[in-house]
Amino acid sequence: MLRLWPLRQISRLQNAISLTQQACNKSSVPAPSPELVEVFVDDKQVFVEPGTTVLQACAAAGVEIPRFCYHDRLSIAGNCRMCLVEVERSAKPVASCAMPVMKGMKVKTDSPVTRKAREGVMEFLLVNHPLDCPICDQGGECDLQDQSMAFGSDRSRFTDNAFTGKRAVEDKNIGPLIKTIMTRCIHCTRCIRFASEIAGVEDLGTSGRGTEMQVGTYVEKMFKSEMSGNVIDLCPVGALTSKPYAFTARPWENRRIESVDVMDAVGSNIVVCMRSNEVMRILPRLNEDINEEWISDKTRFAYDGLKRQRLTTPFVRSGTGELVPADWESAFVKIAERVNATDGDLIAGVAGGQVDAEALIALKDMLNRLGSESVCTEEKFPMTNSGIDFRSNYIMNTTISGIEESDLILLVGTNPRLEAPLVNARIRKTWINSDLCVTVLGAPVDLSYDYQYLGDSFELLTDILNDKHPLAKGLKEASKPMIILGSAVLQGENSGAILDTVKSLSEKLRAGSEQEDWKVFNVLHTQANQVGALDLGYAPGVDAMKGSKPSVLFLLGADAGTVKREDLYENALVVYIGHHGDYGAQIADVVLPAAAYTEKDAVYVNTEGRAQIGRQAVSPPGMARQDWKIIRALSEMLGVTLPYDKLSDVRARLGEVSPTFNHAGQVEDAGFFNLSDSATVPRKESRPAVQPLSPALLSLRDFYMTDPISRASLTMAKCVQAVDDAEKNPYSKPEQS
Repeated sequence: MLRLWPLRQISRLQNAISLTQQACNKSSVPAPSPELVEVFVDDKQVFVEPGTTVLQACAAAGVEIPRFCYHDRLSIAGNCRMCLVEVERSAKPVASCAMPVMKGMKVKTDSPVTRKAREGVMEFLLVNHPLDCPICDQGGECDLQDQSMAFGSDRSRFTDNAFTGKRAVEDKNIGPLIKTIMTRCIHCTRCIRFASEIAGVEDLGTSGRGTEMQVGTYVEKMFKSEMSGNVIDLCPVGALTSKPYAFTARPWENRRIESVDVMDAVGSNIVVCMRSNEVMRILPRLNEDINEEWISDKTRFAYDGLKRQRLTTPFVRSGTGELVPADWESAFVKIAERVNATDGDLIAGVAGGQVDAEALIALKDMLNRLGSESVCTEEKFPMTNSGIDFRSNYIMNTTISGIEESDLILLVGTNPRLEAPLVNARIRKTWINSDLCVTVLGAPVDLSYDYQYLGDSFELLTDILNDKHPLAKGLKEASKPMIILGSAVLQGENSGAILDTVKSLSEKLRAGSEQEDWKVFNVLHTQANQVGALDLGYAPGVDAMKGSKPSVLFLLGADAGTVKREDLYENALVVYIGHHGDYGAQIADVVLPAAAYTEKDAVYVNTEGRAQIGRQAVSPPGMARQDWKIIRALSEMLGVTLPYDKLSDVRARLGEVSPTFNHAGQVEDAGFFNLSDSATVPRKESRPAVQPLSPALLSLRDFYMTDPISRASLTMAKCVQAVDDAEKNPYSKPEQS
C-alpha cells in the first residue's frame, strides 16, 4: 500500500532502523553496557536506555507505531490512544507513548489484541470526523488518512440518524495566518502544547469535557506569536491549515525544492513548494543544528511578496526625471558612458542584507578592476582595533545548537524573539530543560521565558567588566557563559565602545573558564548575508562611502534607506540591481531587475558563520536575471570582463577569498582568539555616562515588515493590521480575511 509520510518521519525512521541494525548485529557490536535495558519487540531483542518509552523502543527496533498526540519535541499527553500495544502479562493494551520500558518486557505490535485496539480507537476518531476529504487542504498529507488506511477497519458500527448525529463545532478566528475547521479536530492537543512549550504563548487551551470539549482561545482573539504557523505542520488532521494557502494546490501537484531562508540571519532550512513557476508555499526542513523543524511566520508566509512590486524590465531615468522602461543594451550603454568617464576612486558599491555571496564577489571583483576599493554593506558594524580581519569578532561563535550547553546567557541590546525567532526558541528550550539563567541588558523586551533585567545603560556594562556589578560573580562562576550582542545596538553612536567592552568582558570570561574550547562572545545579526559580506572583505556601514562623495554608485539589493541622494556627488549616477522596486530603486538612475532568493542557486552565510546553499525553485519573472550574471555582462561592457562564465567558476572564486565557502553546511570555527582579543582595547572616545542599549524591534508589528519581500507581502500587511487591532482592544474578534 502506497503511503505518504512527512520527510521528518522518514528521516527519523531511517535513523531508528540503522541504530537497530547496529544493535542487533552481535558479530560486529560489542555486548551492551550493563545500564541498558533489554526489551523484546515482536521477539526482536533491543537494548535501550532506562526511562525510554515503549514507543521509542519500538522505533529503535524499526517498528512503526501509529500516533496522533505524540511528538518528539512536545511533552507526552497520552490522550489519542492510537499507540496502544500489547504487553505480555498486562491486563489490557498499554499506551506506548507514556509507558516506560522494563527489563525483559515483551511487546507485541502486530497481535490480534493490538490490531483490535487500534481499529477501535480509529473507529471512535472517525465517528465525529466530517466526510470532507475532497475539499480539505490536508488531503494527501493527512496522518488521519494514512493511519485509517493502514490501521483502521474497513467498516464502522456507527450509523448516522436523527438522534445520534455527528458532532459539529464552530470555527475559531485566530488571525490572518491560520484557518480553523474545528469540527475536524481530534483533540490531540499538539497545538496547545506547542504554543505553551515552544512558542511560550498561553493563547490556546481546551474548554468543556467529553463530547463538548473544544480547542480554542476561550475568548476569541488573535494567536499572537511569531512562530504560530508551526501548528499547521503539527496538526495531524485538517483542523488547522494555512489561510493564505487555502484551496490553491494539492501536495501531489507541487514540486519540492530544498533551500535556505533569507528573512533573518538564522538561515533556516526550508522546502519551497512550487507549481507552474509559482511559489505555492514554504515549509520547514529538518536541521537539528539550526532550526530543528520550526520556522518563523515571516519565513513561512511572506512568499506572496515575491509576486508583488517586482522589477521585470530595466529602467532608465529620462530627462524629465521619470524612470522609463528600456532594454538591457541601452541600460548598459548609459552605465558604461558614465563609468568610463569617472575615476575609480569615485566609484562605490553598497550591498544589501539579502544579497547572495556570488553577487557580492562579482560586484567586488568588477569594482576592483575599475580601480575602486569602496565596497560596503548597508548595516553598520563598528571597526574595532582588530578590525573585521578575525571572524570571531562578528559571528555567533558558540553556534545556535551550542546554546543548549550554556548555563548563563547575557543578552546585550537584542530582542531575539523578533530578530531571530529560532534562536529565541532554542534559548527557551534550554531554559525549560536546564537551570539556564538569562539576563538582559538593554530595553525591557517581551521574551518567552523569565529573565533578570539589569537596565538600559552602558555604564552597567563597564561595571560588570570591572567587577562592580553582582552579575560579574555569576558570570565567573558559570561553567559555560554566553554573551549575545545584538547588531541593532551597534548601529548607533559609540557602538565601537560597546563592542570593545563586550569583547573585553568575553575574553576575561574565556580566559578564566575551565572549558578551553568554549567561546563566550557572540553577535546576533539580523541580515541574512551580513556575515558573508564581511567574509568577502566588504566594509561594514556606509560612513566611509559617504565621505568620499562618489560619482557612480552601485546599489546591490540595498533597500534599507541608509544611502540618500544628498550623500553623493551632485550629478551622481546611481545603478540599482535588485528584485523589488523598494527604496533603492526610487533614487536610482538605472534599474536592473534581478532574481529573488527562490529564483537562483546561491550561497548565504548565517550569523554563526555557516555557509549554506539555496536552490532555485522558479524562474525569474520577465527580463530579470540572476545578480552575478548581470554584473558579469556589465563588466564586459565596461571593458573589465570578469574571468568566470559558470556558477562553478564563481564558487571557485569564493573559495579563493574565504575557505568558508568550500564547506557548505558546516560551521567553520573562528580561530586566533588571543590575537583578536589582545588587539581589542576599550576606546577613550567621549560618551555620555548613560548610553541606551535599545534594540530595533520592540513590538510584534515591527517583526512582519523588515525587508523588501515582506514589505511587499499582502499577508504580512494583514498581520500588522491584526496586531494593531489586537493592541487597541485585546479581546476584540479578529477581522475575517
